[in-house]
Amino acid sequence: MESQRSFLLIGLALVSFLLWQQWQQDYGPQPVQPNVSEQASANATDNGVPSTQQQSLDVPSDIQADVPNVSPNMNDSAANLNGNRTVHVLTDTLDLQIDLVGGDVVKANLVKFPLTLESSENYSLLRPNDGLYIAQSGLVGQDGPDGNRAGRPRYDAAQQDFVMEGDTLSVPLTWQNADGLKITKTFNFTKGSHDVVLTYTIENGSGNNTSFLQYAQLKQTTQVPDGGNMFMPTYRGAAFGSEEDRYQKYTFDDIEDKSLKMTTQAGWVGMLEHYFVAAWIPPQDQVNTLYTKLIQNQYAIIGFTGNPVSVGSGQTATISSELYLGPKDQDNLAKLANGLDLTVDYGILWWLSQPLFALLQFIHSMVGNWGVAIILITVIVKGAMYPLTKKQYESMARMRNLAPKMQQLKDRFGDDKQKMSQAMMELYRKEKVNPMGGCLPIILQMPIFLALYWVLLESVELRHADFFLWITDLSVKDPYFVLPVLTGASMWLLQKLQPTTVSDPMQQKIMQFMPVAMSIFFLWFPAGLVLYWLVSNIITLVQAKLIYAAMEKKGLKSK
Repeated sequence: MESQRSFLLIGLALVSFLLWQQWQQDYGPQPVQPNVSEQASANATDNGVPSTQQQSLDVPSDIQADVPNVSPNMNDSAANLNGNRTVHVLTDTLDLQIDLVGGDVVKANLVKFPLTLESSENYSLLRPNDGLYIAQSGLVGQDGPDGNRAGRPRYDAAQQDFVMEGDTLSVPLTWQNADGLKITKTFNFTKGSHDVVLTYTIENGSGNNTSFLQYAQLKQTTQVPDGGNMFMPTYRGAAFGSEEDRYQKYTFDDIEDKSLKMTTQAGWVGMLEHYFVAAWIPPQDQVNTLYTKLIQNQYAIIGFTGNPVSVGSGQTATISSELYLGPKDQDNLAKLANGLDLTVDYGILWWLSQPLFALLQFIHSMVGNWGVAIILITVIVKGAMYPLTKKQYESMARMRNLAPKMQQLKDRFGDDKQKMSQAMMELYRKEKVNPMGGCLPIILQMPIFLALYWVLLESVELRHADFFLWITDLSVKDPYFVLPVLTGASMWLLQKLQPTTVSDPMQQKIMQFMPVAMSIFFLWFPAGLVLYWLVSNIITLVQAKLIYAAMEKKGLKSK
C-alpha cells in the first residue's frame, strides 16, 4: 500500500471521527423549548422565589423526603445581587457571590483564569443570568428549612464582604427559627484551592428531636452554546461518578429522557465544560443518592442527597460536603473523589492519554514551555514508533518491487478475478510479502495519535500557554495560519518523496488534494495540535530518508 494511501487513511479516519461527534451534537435529540405559558409562570416570581402555587419540585419527590422548592428562574433575583441579598467572597482563586436566601452560590469567577488572553475580565463559571448556572445546597427532611413550602430560609451574615487575608477564610451564615433551632451554614476556603468545604452546624434548642437530610445540586439552563467548533467538539453537560462507574456522562438529552436515581457509596456529581468543572462531592464514607431532574423543559439539574441525620433535643450535629469550582486539574481532582479526575475526558483512550499527559507534564517541568514540550514529546513518540514506521516503509517498498510481476499476472488472467486472486496470494507467499504490512503499522499508530490529540485538546494547562513569537496561546488557532500552511507543505513533501504508482486519475487527484484539504481543516485546530502534526511530519521526512538509504543498500527500490 502506498504511503499516500496511508495519509488518506489517517486523514479520513480523523475527520470522520470528528464529524461523527459533531453530528451527535447537531442532530441528536434536542431539549424541548418551554412554551409561552411555562415561561410566564417561571418569570412570575417574587425576588426570584416562586409563590407556593407556582412551585415545582427541583428534586424527585420519591428520593427520601421533602425536597427544596428552589426558584427555577434566577433572573429576578439577579437584580438584587448588588443589594443586601448576597455576600461577596474574594480569595486568591475564587470571586463568589452567595445568595442569603438559601445560601446558594449564584456567581463564581475564577480569579486566575482570564476570559481571554488579553481580557481583564475573569472567566465566569457560575452565573445567575445570561445562561443560568448556579450551585444550590441546603437541608431538607422532616425539620429541614429548605423543605418548607413557605420558602427557603433567609440566612444572616455578619458582613457583606469577605476577603481572604491569610491561608484560610470562613464565611458563616446563620439561621434560627422561633422554636430555638439554629443552623450555621459555613463556607470554608483554603489559599490556592478551588475546593470549598461546606459545613452545617445544627444546634437543636427546640426541645424536640429533629431530623435533617443534606442535598446539593447544580442547576444550569439547557440552552447553552455548544463547546468547540465543527472540528474541535467538546462536551458540555452533566456527569457523575459512582462505586460501579467512576465516570459517566449524562447529557441534557439524557436528563430529559430519563431522570437519574442511583444509590451509591461515596460518588460525586458535576457539570462539565471545556477546561472547567463544577462538582459537588458528598461525604465519601457514606451512602448517597444521585439524581437528575429537568425543570420546565429548560433547566437541567444534577445533585445528591445524603443520609438522614437525627439531632436530639439540646444536641449539636455537623453535616458536610465539598464544592469544587475550577479548572480540570487532574492531580487535585483525583484527591477529592474517585473518578473525578476523569472529567478531563480523554475518551476511550484515557488509559493511553493519561501516561502521555504525565510525560508531557514532566517535559514541561524541565523546559518551562508547553510548545517546546509538545515538540519534545512528539520526538519521543515518533522515536518510539520508529520500528513500526521502518516496517511500514520496507513493506511498501517490497510491494512496489512486485509491481512488474503483478502487471504480468493481470495481463495473464485478465478479468478472471478468482484466478487472479489465487495467483496474487501465491506470489505473496513465494516472495514473503505481507500485503497488509504497510497498513498495520499505521493502524497501530492511530491510537497513539488520537490519545495525544485528546491530551492537547483537553488539558487546561495549555489554555493561554505561550510558545514563541506570534503563537501566544496554544489552545486556539494560529492567528496567521502559518503552522497550518507549513503542515500542508510538509504533507506535500512527503507525497513527493514517495511518488505514487497508482494509475487511476481520480485516486491521483484525491491524493494530490489531501495536503490542501488537511491544511483547511488545520486552520481551525488549536495551534498546539497543529504544532504536533507539523513536527511529526518533519520527523517522518527525516526517518523516510534514513529508511530509504538503508533500503538502497539492501537492493530494494525505494521509489
